[in-house]
Amino acid sequence: MLTAERVKIVGWLVLIALGLNLRPILTSISPLLDDIRLSTAMSFQEAALLTTLPVICIGLVALCGAWVEARLGEGRGIALGLLCILLACLARGFVNDGTLLLATALLGGIGVALIQVLVPGMIKRQFVGWVALAMGVYSASLMGGGGLAALLSPHLAHAFGHWQGGLWVWLLPALLAGSLWLKMPWHTAHPLAQKLSFKTFMNNRRAWLLAVYFGFCNWGFMTVVAWLPAYYQQLGWSQQTSGALLAWMTIFQVTAALTMPVLAHRMKDRRPLLVISLCAQAVGFAGLLWAPLGASAVWVGLIGYGLGSCFVLCLLLSLDHLHEPRAAGQLVAFVQGFGFLINAIAPSLGGLLRELSGSFHSTWLVMFISLLVMLLLTWRFSPASYARIHRNASPA
Repeated sequence: MLTAERVKIVGWLVLIALGLNLRPILTSISPLLDDIRLSTAMSFQEAALLTTLPVICIGLVALCGAWVEARLGEGRGIALGLLCILLACLARGFVNDGTLLLATALLGGIGVALIQVLVPGMIKRQFVGWVALAMGVYSASLMGGGGLAALLSPHLAHAFGHWQGGLWVWLLPALLAGSLWLKMPWHTAHPLAQKLSFKTFMNNRRAWLLAVYFGFCNWGFMTVVAWLPAYYQQLGWSQQTSGALLAWMTIFQVTAALTMPVLAHRMKDRRPLLVISLCAQAVGFAGLLWAPLGASAVWVGLIGYGLGSCFVLCLLLSLDHLHEPRAAGQLVAFVQGFGFLINAIAPSLGGLLRELSGSFHSTWLVMFISLLVMLLLTWRFSPASYARIHRNASPA
């Protein structure tokens, strides 16, 4: 039995371990995409589904967040999510068929979705007084896991002699997280009664605005994960070097996810930090569009910093709107639900534009324009406007 002090320490380790599992199912694919396409005869559009399907799962499961929490609870829901990720990664070590590979993306996406929909509410409950920092640590580990997978997957594939070797090893973080999770008293928590429902937020304009804002502020991540290595391979870079760009981006994502909550903790108004984050992304995508080889590390670093900041700030912005932890967690689930469905459009849109135009320039242009629109939308989120969510979603 863990003492109260050890529960706190292991609790932080659990948070990190859970985050590490939420992106390798996506980012381990992109550096190996050419090999996967040649081996499975998948088109660009079909290959984009390897990224799109998990994101759709995240969105759809998040929309059922209140139901998931009421039926499974945090304990069983997170354990089931880790099991799905583990089985999906294990299966990837044996498949050599496009349809079966898409099935692993679906299974892994369900696992990621279950964890991602339950963690924000867990943070608000279990890390009282440390919510901003805990959200930053969680976000940083989430992004760090994605970067490690992008960096190591091509090297592991080379070491094993086949692309499957770069994919199946990501079951190991799931094993680690599962063993830590079972040590926590939280994993035996009973399912909570359903507090607010999906329908509660459907009629709330502020909830929809938060969802759209989250979606378009963060959809650049899915585009970059899916197509940045392919873009630079098209410009003559190797798999390892182009995959390392995603790892480089992750360094800045993690830095932003850890530093922005510290600043946000001192500022009730999230808008100035959101403007900085969106501007960083916009400059980075402009660089990819007009000078990709001139300062690639700078452009990718700016995109990473902007994405890392936007993700954690958007989650905090949503949590700010409701004080009761369960209600706030369900609002975040709604926001992530529709937000990730917007995100899911990005890889397929990038693949379509690539097939139509023969390059990724139009993809980066779409990202750039959408960020300018989000900059204008940011000013609607003054702290005084947070109360608008209570019109239809009172935590009482």
